[in-house]
Amino acid sequence: MGWILNLIVGAIIGWLASKIMKTDQQQGTIANILIGIVGSALGKFVFQDLLNIGAAGSAGAISVVGIFWGVAGAALLIWILKAFKVLR
Repeated sequence: MGWILNLIVGAIIGWLASKIMKTDQQQGTIANILIGIVGSALGKFVFQDLLNIGAAGSAGAISVVGIFWGVAGAALLIWILKAFKVLR
């Protein structure tokens, strides 16, 4: 049951990040889930491990703070993908 919840939260995070970064039209549900999950892990790594922001450890968790840091990481991932011309 936990993995289903992870997919749902990943989809929400990926969808919110794609709305913020204006890439929603070219992404489907699977891309939103992948970007949400990978982006949350990236957000946790960058914001907690590298920048030492304590609350970022909850990136991807089912909370307002976790969603926020997950979306920040997913937006960072979309920005990187845009820089390498994977997304437009």
